[in-house]
Amino acid sequence: MTSPHIRQPASVQRVMTTVLVALLPGIAAYVWQFGAGILVNLVIATVSALAAEALVLRLRKRPLWVTLSDGSAIVTAWLVALILPSIAPWWLTVAGVLVAIIGAKHLYGGIGQNPFNPAMAAYCAMIVAYPALMSQWPSVDGVDFATQLHLILGGSRGIDGITGATALDTMRTGLHNLGNVQDILTSNTFGYAGGRGWEWIAAGYVVGGVFLLARRIIPWSLPLGFIVGMGVMASVSYLIAPESFPSPLFHFASGGTMLAAFFIVTDPVTCASSPLGKFIFALGVGIITWVIRAFGVYPDGIAFAVLLMNICVPFINRATPLAPAGQRKDRP
Repeated sequence: MTSPHIRQPASVQRVMTTVLVALLPGIAAYVWQFGAGILVNLVIATVSALAAEALVLRLRKRPLWVTLSDGSAIVTAWLVALILPSIAPWWLTVAGVLVAIIGAKHLYGGIGQNPFNPAMAAYCAMIVAYPALMSQWPSVDGVDFATQLHLILGGSRGIDGITGATALDTMRTGLHNLGNVQDILTSNTFGYAGGRGWEWIAAGYVVGGVFLLARRIIPWSLPLGFIVGMGVMASVSYLIAPESFPSPLFHFASGGTMLAAFFIVTDPVTCASSPLGKFIFALGVGIITWVIRAFGVYPDGIAFAVLLMNICVPFINRATPLAPAGQRKDRP
């Protein structure tokens, strides 16, 4: 038998289906903590993504079923829905999906050719264009499904008590107002380690991430690099000035940290190629994310950090080249 030997069948459809399954624990925790509104946005995002994909494929005169059935558009749609507020109006979700599918994916040639992470491009576009709507999240005390559906379908957003600041936003605002971390953490927004409710969602994403690692869908170097990058920066700053910088555990359990670690930076198209390059790429995302959280005007900097490191990927690939198949790096 000649090499190379393929141990198991792999396809885009199989990989994407596995990623969708891995997202389910985090989605279940999301519904448990903040209600079923996120499910409505997932449906809206999925339908929008498939429609946008079909439209572009038809305009490009490409076969529809092969691409629509591979699951890549649905994965992008779910990620967009999960990073936007779960009570965002339907048109904001549709706009984000269109930016991801048409602007960040197909304008560069389609799957496998886009240099920028589509979901992160969508997030950046929406938070720059609609900062007020992007800051409206369900309150930690819960919003009933009927109210969430009313908001998603474009109803009046002038109802008191329906929205609450995220843990990262509350922390950033408190520190900019010269508050103390320990005093800020007494707010009802926070739970045991991070944002109230978001700790369970983060745990769900970790479960899904471990599943992806066990199935060898993602390499360990990417989540490890991201967690090390953020963890080292947060640990050093916390040891130096605990009154001004929250602990690493707070950063890990708040916002989209665990979603990013296992489902965002692990995008095989927009990260570096070699194992060392992947680690450097994810390390940079983690460091930049912490810097934006600590000193930036946005409460969470994951999307901006990912796009900045996407720009650096060609340089990382050049500095950490893959050895040709069957040849060691130390050979001439």
